[in-house]
Amino acid sequence: MNDIALAGVGYTSFSRNSGRSILDLAAEAAQAACDDAGLPIDEVDGISSFMIGSDSVSCEAVATILGVPESRYILDLNMGGQSPSFLIGAAAAAIRSGMAKNVIVFRAMNGRSGAKVGTAVMAGGAGQYRYPIGYNAYLMYIGMWARRFLHETGQDESDLGAVAVAQRHWASLNDRAVLKDRPLDYEGYLASPWVASPFRVADCTSEIDGACAVLVTSLERARDLRHPPAVLASTAYRAGRHPGLDIGDHVLYQDYTTNYATLLRDELFGRAGLGPGDVDVAEIYDCFTSTVLMTLEGLGLAERGGSGPMFKSGATGVDGRLPVNTHGGLLAEGYVHGMNTVAEAVQQIQGRAGVRQSAAHEVAVVTSGALVDGSALILTQDR
Repeated sequence: MNDIALAGVGYTSFSRNSGRSILDLAAEAAQAACDDAGLPIDEVDGISSFMIGSDSVSCEAVATILGVPESRYILDLNMGGQSPSFLIGAAAAAIRSGMAKNVIVFRAMNGRSGAKVGTAVMAGGAGQYRYPIGYNAYLMYIGMWARRFLHETGQDESDLGAVAVAQRHWASLNDRAVLKDRPLDYEGYLASPWVASPFRVADCTSEIDGACAVLVTSLERARDLRHPPAVLASTAYRAGRHPGLDIGDHVLYQDYTTNYATLLRDELFGRAGLGPGDVDVAEIYDCFTSTVLMTLEGLGLAERGGSGPMFKSGATGVDGRLPVNTHGGLLAEGYVHGMNTVAEAVQQIQGRAGVRQSAAHEVAVVTSGALVDGSALILTQDR
């Protein structure tokens, strides 16, 4: 690999009520990504995104609003948080094969004032059996995995709390974060109301209105743009046996103590010619605190049962050996469905994260997804 780069990032403001259309948000973030890279919009020939049901807008609509002269690559996925890293890999393949030259990948949603991902009701699948007994919210499904994972690895709710507290501190350094001015210590975590055991409010993602986008291009083109390239060293996607019929149908999955990260780890690092010990900063998909712990262990960035103690030790903080979710994550910056997780990694590699900047930032790993299936990527500096 190493012939593709992420060259620019774009954001809208994050809010509880944007008062704007999703199309307007998407176009702003996409344009901002191009402006950030210094790439004229006339050079964009590909756009890709994802949505759950109908909670966003089509790529063709965004191309129209932006005035893209000619689209050669359009990809709309009806998928969730497993999509950002997957779409980066797909864009890389399109560029490498000559299907496109410059691709914007975005996610836009009024996730607070409009349709909420966690309340989506899926047609077909197994929902007809779950909903009548009240098993009908995504945090319930994740909660089942979390409880089994904690039990089998010898961890407990204090380890979940360590994640929430650490990421809230990162958010205090991030002007975009919706919880920037909401400090959290462990006592405050324990005072946070229960939602679905083992989750309290502080364990759950912060739903917001907003959009985020990144620009994917060839490494050769990126070298001529405004910022140092964030080189795409590797991508991978995995879904294990029996991934389910819909967003909540996971009961056939064999091991509730692991997730997709365990399945894709060797391929992800092998393609990059790197190992877990080479990672300087990790941006881990965190719809709930437990997914951070499970994914760090799955990637080999923490020992089995050692992810919670890793957070408690301060190792994931500003001066730690492995900064994790340096933007505050989806828990505290805001839930743009993991697109902002990718954008933060780009800025870390480029050395543009300001007070959040990791001292060592040659290699970053990014994950997208929570449980049964997901994707990941590795970014490196231009060597």
